[in-house]
Amino acid sequence: MKKFKTAAMAATAFACLATTAVAAEKAECKLVRMSDLGWTDIALTNTTAELILKALGYEVQQSLLALNVTFDSLKNDDMDVFLGNWRPVQDLDYKAYFDSGAVVPLTTNLTGAKYTLAVPQYVADAGLKSFDDLQKFADKLDHKIYGIEPGSNKPLLDMIAAKTHGLDGDWQVVESSEAAMLAQVQRAVAAKDFIVFLGWQPHPMNVNMEMTYLAGGDAEFGPDFGGATVRTIARGTYPQDCPNVTQFFTNLVFDIDYENTGMNMIMTDGLEVPAAATKMMRDNPRKVEEWLKGVSTIDGKPGFDAVKSALEIE
Repeated sequence: MKKFKTAAMAATAFACLATTAVAAEKAECKLVRMSDLGWTDIALTNTTAELILKALGYEVQQSLLALNVTFDSLKNDDMDVFLGNWRPVQDLDYKAYFDSGAVVPLTTNLTGAKYTLAVPQYVADAGLKSFDDLQKFADKLDHKIYGIEPGSNKPLLDMIAAKTHGLDGDWQVVESSEAAMLAQVQRAVAAKDFIVFLGWQPHPMNVNMEMTYLAGGDAEFGPDFGGATVRTIARGTYPQDCPNVTQFFTNLVFDIDYENTGMNMIMTDGLEVPAAATKMMRDNPRKVEEWLKGVSTIDGKPGFDAVKSALEIE
């Protein structure tokens, strides 16, 4: 009888501790703060994560930030997670954040990506096929390279400042946003004007227009036309602070076809981002199941069951 009472007391104590642990995690981790650079791929992946996390009982805050502000926000514990750590292009400028432990990688969420300068096919056909050809077409290009938001164009700014690839004259990087850059490209293509811009894969631009990636940009963007992987990263203590959410983000891995299809729904078909993200999950239930292995709701219930029910996944 004494042994039974002791065991019962121990079980009660463990249950109380477990309840306290869940409550403590709720207080610290219920709000998940995610950085958004204004890129369509991150909009798709962030919103996918947001829909799942809300179904699990979390709250999500997405903030539109420049890349450098994203890293500083992670370092200062003002942001929790970022799904757009493109490598190797971000490795050099942000190495210190990883070396210090202020920012930690959780997983590689995409392989087979690329990220470098590109031109419409008719510009390549005219002879502009590499970084070393830029100067020859400087006048036709109006000495302009079209980039995206500030903080993401540093390799190009450094290239112009150092006058590498024979660049000479008053070259400039036009910094704006993904949407503004693509609108400028579309206007140029319609008029058959010369333009050079920052291109990447995955993105519907690769299927919606004929384009060529420029060779010779290894120093700026890495080999294989800026061949890249994309990582999910977090503030330094997040894995210890929020293990359940961390497990989810560690599982959350995409592929090129998935992202191209989802982004095309948004940019070509005109679906709102949540609708596209939801449709992609309903069309790929096995992926969702993989993403939720070992993940629970915020109150400890099976994660996949909750998400399946909330998002009507068959």
